[in-house]
Amino acid sequence: MKKIVFNLSCLFIILLSSCESINTLEDDPNRVASVTPDLLLTDIEIEAVKNIGTGAGLASRQLTNTDGVSNEQYYNWQRSSFDNYHKLKQVQKMEEEADRYEEEVYKSLAKFFYSYYIVETTLVFGDVPYSEALKIGEGIQQPKYDTQKDIFLRVLEDLAQANELLAESDGVIKGDIIYRGDKLKWRKLINSYTLKVLIDLSNKVGDSDLKIKERFQTLVSNPVQYPIFENLEDSAFLEFVDSKGNQYPYFNDNALQTAYYMEESFVDKLVLLKDTRLFRFAAMKNKRADDELTNFKNYGGLKGSNSMNENSQKAVDGEASRVNTRYYTDPVNEPGVLLSYWSLQFNLAEAAERGWISGSSETYYNQGIESSFKFLKADMPLDYLNQDAVKLNATDNLERIMTQKHIASFMNSGWQSFYDNRRTGFPKFNVDGSGILNQGRIPKRWMYPAAETVNNNKNLSDAVNRQFEGGDTINSVMWLLKP
Repeated sequence: MKKIVFNLSCLFIILLSSCESINTLEDDPNRVASVTPDLLLTDIEIEAVKNIGTGAGLASRQLTNTDGVSNEQYYNWQRSSFDNYHKLKQVQKMEEEADRYEEEVYKSLAKFFYSYYIVETTLVFGDVPYSEALKIGEGIQQPKYDTQKDIFLRVLEDLAQANELLAESDGVIKGDIIYRGDKLKWRKLINSYTLKVLIDLSNKVGDSDLKIKERFQTLVSNPVQYPIFENLEDSAFLEFVDSKGNQYPYFNDNALQTAYYMEESFVDKLVLLKDTRLFRFAAMKNKRADDELTNFKNYGGLKGSNSMNENSQKAVDGEASRVNTRYYTDPVNEPGVLLSYWSLQFNLAEAAERGWISGSSETYYNQGIESSFKFLKADMPLDYLNQDAVKLNATDNLERIMTQKHIASFMNSGWQSFYDNRRTGFPKFNVDGSGILNQGRIPKRWMYPAAETVNNNKNLSDAVNRQFEGGDTINSVMWLLKP
């Protein structure tokens, strides 16, 4: 298997101190100028699953940290980086080499990864460079910022083309460590990801250009032309192995062992639901009723918005659970998740609940829950789905769908739960503790990299002025979130 090197400090969403500008992303003269597209694909896939991180867990009220005031936990972050443009350059290089070697199949995959990385980037900031971002070699040193709407329109077009081209291609995909060259599974990923993008656009359902509801219906109603995930095995997973560089990214991580605890509202939710996934997520607290692993009374958490002193004292008193030891003692643990079957099922449940499709929201919802338990190797109680606090009803179905999606995303799926909360308001994140910053507000975005104010100031200023009345702040509301 290709060597996997996980450096969490490089995750674009967590690396808030980076100030690198797009126009500094020059070619490295020490690297070879030509490489086959299959070798590039392997590295691109590895980069795409680097979404296992504690920052998202802190911001999404799944984890707490007692080793200093965390900006993610207390909602006081500022700038993020344009690190994803490094990854987009690699995709561009794969496309160029596909032309050189006349291997068209890789151009289809390039369309998917272009879409994946630019969506991840625009979800962070709002408008970002895209159409001119990779044209430094053509003399464009200061790329314009595309609007979010234009970016999503292009993404939807590119994903549709990627599915179509793969269906027609007879080329062989080499270097593929996710699906081992299975083109049908790649098409399922592309179309399932398209549905995820449409769900991200739920606040724009009335936009006549995007045609969100119509696109969603078209994909779901025609599985031959648009195959989607059919089971957990179709998910885009990347397995870890017990060899140096290929291990689970938090294996032997000292901070995870000593400074990270479960978040109180998250634990309380799992206890209320008698959810046995808790036993896979958390270790027992020191102050407990007995030594029974399956006794819910043996688990507790720290409130994410409480002050660090309050949380530290509660932790010292033995009233909080650390994360399960497997996250730092098991070199293999769980695979990295690019996109999962359970997330698709929750997206279908949401779409059905919104009236976009005619399927049963309850059926999709239940399948999402069941597949999450299966992925986590947790035994689902026989009556779990029939509990009043779990099953869908006529009053708060969207909240329940988002709650289960949130539970299933623990230590996987990147920042999706935070984005879901930002989009829908669910699940609710506590901000009433004494330690909360940002005036008790949950940020809506990250500020642009500082280097852009120097190297691309005119285009940056134009983008900020057309988007935000209050300027480039973490509380400014991007187009995607406006009704």
